[in-house]
Amino acid sequence: MSEVSYYTPEGLKKLKDELNHLRDIERPKASQAIAEARDKGDLSENAEYDAAKEAQGLLEMKIAKMEATLSNARIIDESQLDTSKVLVLSKVKLKNQGNGMTMEYTLVAESEADLKSGKISVSSPIGKGLLGKSVGDTAEITVPNGTLKFDILEITRA
Repeated sequence: MSEVSYYTPEGLKKLKDELNHLRDIERPKASQAIAEARDKGDLSENAEYDAAKEAQGLLEMKIAKMEATLSNARIIDESQLDTSKVLVLSKVKLKNQGNGMTMEYTLVAESEADLKSGKISVSSPIGKGLLGKSVGDTAEITVPNGTLKFDILEITRA
C-alpha cells in the first residue's frame, strides 16, 4: 500500500493535468507509433516495433504510478495547520550558524519541490530535520557535506 501524499490545491491540479496529458495525448501517440511500426513488415526483425512497444510499456508504468499517487493524494487544509511547529506547507525562516546567512524555505510534498522558488521537500534531509521544530530551536541536519546547524527564526503559513 502506498503512503498518503499531501498537496496544495495547485500541486494536485498540476499532477492531475500531467496525468490527463499522458492518458489523452501520449498514450494515443504510443499506440500510433506501434501501428506504424507493425505496418512495416516482419515483426521478428523490426527494431522500430520493439522500441515502440518498450516506450509504450514505460508510459503505462508512469501512468500507473501517477494514478496510484493520485489515489493517495490529500489536499492540505491550511487553516487547520499549527504555526507553532514546522509542518508541511510551513514557510520557515532560518539562520545558518556556520555562515550567518538567513534563508526562507517552504516545506512541500516531494513532487512540488522546486529549490529555485524556495520550496523543499519534506522528505529531503533539510526538510526532515526541520519537521517538528519550533521558533528558537536549533536544527542539526546531517547532509552529504557534514552537519549544518540552523536557528529557526520564524514559522508562517505558505
